[in-house]
Amino acid sequence: MVARKPTLSPTKITTYLACPVKFKWTYIDARGRWYLRSKSYYSFGTSLHRALERFHDSGDVGVQTTEEAVAALEESWVDAGYRSADEAAEALGEGREIVARYVEEQLRTGKKAKTLFTERQMRWDLGEFALIGRLDRLDEHEDGTLEIVDYKSGRSEVDPEEVRNDIAMSCYGLLVRRKYPDQPVVGTIVAIRTGASGSAAWSDEELNVFEEDLKKLGTEILTEDYPELRPVYKPLCPHCDFLPLCRRDPEFEEL
Repeated sequence: MVARKPTLSPTKITTYLACPVKFKWTYIDARGRWYLRSKSYYSFGTSLHRALERFHDSGDVGVQTTEEAVAALEESWVDAGYRSADEAAEALGEGREIVARYVEEQLRTGKKAKTLFTERQMRWDLGEFALIGRLDRLDEHEDGTLEIVDYKSGRSEVDPEEVRNDIAMSCYGLLVRRKYPDQPVVGTIVAIRTGASGSAAWSDEELNVFEEDLKKLGTEILTEDYPELRPVYKPLCPHCDFLPLCRRDPEFEEL
């Protein structure tokens, strides 16, 4: 039987770059799963994404107004990770306001592009592994430009340079460019709390360089000697689910 080719996603890549030991506990060593805890901010973002996915999905004729979008949020609400029912209810109230404001603005300004798809996974073979990424939305403009739209619920401002240098957005840009080589590609991050957005485009040369860097990084991730990794204190440690596991290492020192 032929072994399945390993896959790397933006989440896996950024996790490894943040901390290889965290990557180990998340994806390699099964002991880590017992320490994972639900996060309210993740549940909040997931709920908003589902509502906006239905609003932008041309096949979903049941979500075309502000009221229907808010109802879609309520139907898809995820309450995992909240400390209490009151905290979850408060977050839902905030979510209703965010979705209503976003949809009202979309309806007011009108549709400027055709949405090709929402929440779809793309894949590109990079030799030793395959790069995968799930796009929130892909739009096509009248001039043929493809726009990758990525929603962010945890920020209020977006700088175009942040978009250009964002690893996940660069991965999405590479995936779309390889799938549609004859069309220009631009990436846009939308801060859905405020409606602020920022966009950036990548040249073919930039994406080619990124692809080569990604291959090297992917090889490093796949060949890392995870059993021998020793934890090193980082600023993210105090809020990491796996801190109890790292504390078991006698050489681990908390600052």
